[in-house]
Order: sequence, then structure tokens, then C-alpha cells
Amino acid sequence: MIRSLALIWMLTALPAFAAAPCRQALALGLDVSGSVDAREYRLQMDGLAQALDSASVRAALLEQPKTPVALLVYEWSGPQDQMTLVPWSMITDAEALNTVIATLANIERRPDATPGTALGVAMSLGARHLANAPDCWKKTLDISGDGKSNLGPRPRTVKTILATKDITINALVIGAEAARDGNLSQTGIGELAAYFSAEVILGADAFVETALGFEAYAEAMQIKLLRELDGMVLSRR
Repeated sequence: MIRSLALIWMLTALPAFAAAPCRQALALGLDVSGSVDAREYRLQMDGLAQALDSASVRAALLEQPKTPVALLVYEWSGPQDQMTLVPWSMITDAEALNTVIATLANIERRPDATPGTALGVAMSLGARHLANAPDCWKKTLDISGDGKSNLGPRPRTVKTILATKDITINALVIGAEAARDGNLSQTGIGELAAYFSAEVILGADAFVETALGFEAYAEAMQIKLLRELDGMVLSRR
């Protein structure tokens, strides 16, 4: 019975899938709040560029040129300090992907961003970006962060509101093993991952990826992107 229902769902969904010009809209929100210093900012931008430029992610992005992935990248910190770095871009070929990578590699940090961490605002903005995205089979918001929200609406409240939207929210948490480092002011990676799991991620297949420090950001981003892009394989079939 369950198999029959799944088959019926797939058959009825195929026309909508076929009509969509892209298979996934992926918005990436990068934390540039006060806890992120100049070196860490550069590691984050270059890390995303490196992940996108990896052979495995390139292959995943470019494997279906007739139904490409749409990418958007924005940075967030305080309630008034969100900025789009890469507008919606259809990754139809290597040239389109290279343009996104080059943009990220050449971005310089704004000197006037406030130090707050408005995670709820960043989630709301990401959802608005997805509402204006190209018509795609799936819409996914990625939030990278290295700390808990301390300004604006509580992320859990925003998550409840966004639960009515047909979007997935995943997270990439950057932290340290606080006990090992001996820094009592630093939130441990386990606690921070649990916070993002409870307050941020949304959707049946949502997940939290972790990076032990910004030095591990590129590798963690690559793993996360592959997991997200792989999630479209069943839909494609």
C-alpha cells in the first residue's frame, strides 16, 4: 500500500517537476557578526568558494544543465546589516559557476557592519530571498553561524512562522571544543549544534553540519553542499 501511494505521488508530481526551470534554489546566509574577525571572514568567503570549486560539488551542480541549481549568497549580522553578495544565479555551466566563485574570492568586508547576531532576522531574510527565487523543485536555506542569537526575534519564533512555507532550512555551525581550548566564554560545538538544531533547522530532511573552527569551514561546506544536492537525486528519478 505504501509503495503504491509513493508511486502515485511520484507520477502526479512529475508534470510539476518537468515544468520547473531549475531543480533547487539554494540560498546561503553567512555569519559576519562581531564574533567573526577579519581572518575568519576571509576563511568563510574563501571556504565557500573552495567548496563550490571542488570537483565533487562542481559535478553535482553541473550534472543536469537543463534543470540547473539557482544560487544566492548573502551575509548577515545585526538586524540592519544584511547584504546580498551574489544575487540569484542559475548555474547552467562552468562559466556561471566560475563567476560566483570569483565574486566570493574578491569580496571585501564592509567596515560599518554592527557586531550583533540577529539570527532570526537572517532566517526571515533568507525565506524572503527564497520567495523571490526562480521556480524550482525545492527551496533550501542555509544558515552558517558561530554563535547564538542576541538581537531581534528569537529564531524559534521565526522557525514557527516559516513552518507554513515549503522550504528547508539547514545549518552549518562553526565552533570549538571549548573544554579542550579552556575558553569558558566560547560556546562548545556540541552545545551550539544542539541550539541550531532546536531553534533553526526546518523540514523533514533538515540537518546541522559542523566545522571545528573556521579552518575547517571549507571542508564542512563541501560536505553540506553535496548532501543537499544529493537530496535531489530521488526527485530527479
